[in-house]
Amino acid sequence: MAASEENSALFPIFILTIMALPLVPYTVMKLCHAATKKSKITHCQCSECLRSGKYRRSIFKRISTFSTCSNLTLVLLWIVMIFLVYYIKNMSGEIQVFEPFSILGLEAGASDSEIKKAYRRLSIQYHPDKNPDPEAHNYFVEYISKAYQALTDPISKENFEKYGHPDGKQGFQMGIALPQFLLDIDGASGGILLLWIVGVCILLPLVIAVIYLSRSSKYTGNYVMHHTLSNYYRLMKPSLAPSKVMEVFIKAAEFMEIPVRRTDEEPLQKLFLLVRSELNLDLKNIKQEQAKFWKQHPPFVKTELLIQAQLTRESDSLSPALVGDFRRVLELTPRLLEELMKMAVIPRTAQGHGWLRPAIGVVELSQCIIQAVPLSAKKTTGGSSEGIAPFLQLPHISESVIKRIARKKVRTFQELRDISLSSTEVQDIERVLEMMPSLSIDITCETEGEEGIQEGDVVTIQAWVTLKRDNGLVGALPHAPRYPFHKEESFWFLLADPNSNDVWFSQKLSFMDEAAAVSAASKAIEETMEGLGADAKEKSKAVREAVEKVRSGSRLVMGKFLAPVEGNYNLMCYCLCDSWIGCDKKVNSKVKVLKRTRAGTRGGAALEESIVEDGIEEEEESDEEEYDYESEYSEDEADEQDSKKKGKTANGTVPKKGSSSEGSGTDED
Repeated sequence: MAASEENSALFPIFILTIMALPLVPYTVMKLCHAATKKSKITHCQCSECLRSGKYRRSIFKRISTFSTCSNLTLVLLWIVMIFLVYYIKNMSGEIQVFEPFSILGLEAGASDSEIKKAYRRLSIQYHPDKNPDPEAHNYFVEYISKAYQALTDPISKENFEKYGHPDGKQGFQMGIALPQFLLDIDGASGGILLLWIVGVCILLPLVIAVIYLSRSSKYTGNYVMHHTLSNYYRLMKPSLAPSKVMEVFIKAAEFMEIPVRRTDEEPLQKLFLLVRSELNLDLKNIKQEQAKFWKQHPPFVKTELLIQAQLTRESDSLSPALVGDFRRVLELTPRLLEELMKMAVIPRTAQGHGWLRPAIGVVELSQCIIQAVPLSAKKTTGGSSEGIAPFLQLPHISESVIKRIARKKVRTFQELRDISLSSTEVQDIERVLEMMPSLSIDITCETEGEEGIQEGDVVTIQAWVTLKRDNGLVGALPHAPRYPFHKEESFWFLLADPNSNDVWFSQKLSFMDEAAAVSAASKAIEETMEGLGADAKEKSKAVREAVEKVRSGSRLVMGKFLAPVEGNYNLMCYCLCDSWIGCDKKVNSKVKVLKRTRAGTRGGAALEESIVEDGIEEEEESDEEEYDYESEYSEDEADEQDSKKKGKTANGTVPKKGSSSEGSGTDED
């Protein structure tokens, strides 16, 4: 009985130990991470962004930022640990060590007569014949009798002096640190013990497994429904114009879960009148087009109208009931657009190529949603391939201001200040311009260990994408005062053939996490140098140079693709930003693929000099480029007619042998 009571008393200590083993290191790790976290301001400091309240660190936002599931769980566990420490501290005073003199209420060294007198006194109080209480009986047998025996019997006294117990040396005992009611298997406690074992060991893992499997079967790793991916894959077309990307985007299963209430009908009708010009409706048959629009599935209609409210900056006119749905749609938008982008560049053709045209359309839609700029503003006007969209993303700039700037031919900030813009507003524009990224790309394509590229070779692409800003930052949050959530910049690197609408290689880039970029670049360069047979010194030097590049604002892109049939290919390397309009970059790379010959007789160089072109300022296009995929905003029907006139196709198929070399120019070009 005493052993079981001792084991029961050790149960809180056992629980405290099990909790402290993972909790203390995890807490130390989180505190170190928080202490080393950079406090540098990486968001826009213009008055519009500050007025939006998105970056305001109020007490409520600090609490909401801290009140994550992991943080609350961590605090709760520490509260439980503190309670256990307090309980164990008080409990330790109740655990009595076997001391015969203290049990009998005597001082050490008492005489035999005093011992007998104390024993008789306690016997009257605790003896079973005098006290029928079972607890008194146990105390008399386990403590009083043994204490008296240890002080009067010579053998027991000798055992106590040697081993600390009147019964002599105690054997090794094992116990379970569980509460007493779980160790008592008699009566109802046995059923409780059985239920506890079944619940903790069987039911709890089973419930966790069922929840995990049900969620994993419904969502992907990016928390996007599998049904959404199947819809995107099925609806994605190689000739999908940027204006049609919206129709595919709203078919996400997540938007089906947004409720459509009866009270939403009137506010949606008013919103429809405000954004009708952006819905690509045929004005000749406006009544039929409107009826056709409202016949769509109600969640899709509601989602498209809410997105158009963001694009046209009409969110202030939404009813209170629609504001929550509006924020939910915008919260889901970044990761849904990322999956839609993956569906555009996923290998579709026999050569393993994706589609360029819908990929650019997805990025354009992302840019317009983040910056709250209408898609129609990207139509080519006044010689600008991006239209007026890049100017509308600047603070205090509207269409009327752009018209006045165009009439007066503004060339300096002083002239801009004279056009009804205050000095504070001009400073805001300067701050945003300092935040805008400037990209440069250095790309090489080669077959490892060979001099040229032949048909069927595995070609290795290595590109360094460098980002610079006038304010000196590398990773930063974009200027997006009308987007209500934090949005980090992301870039898509595409190696594509604009003539055939093929994406040969794609990769997503981020300039926010420098540590992850350093690790990835070091690993990639080290593997490449090992494949080339470099020694340890050369490998270390290459890795060190790569780390310096990453820390200076560059990111490494490495991958492989299969060389196509013989010919000259005028490829275009795109680096597209999903948050800024007009900051995209492209590099023209001419790749020459030689005919497959016998082993050992390979041709000369295959990659000619790369020509850097600015995606915003470039006005001259190559003769062979029949479509401008950077700024295209047209209907599918018009594209089909145009393609018939020009005799070209943009359906994702590989051109016939020699077709790419006809318009690629000579080596001298």
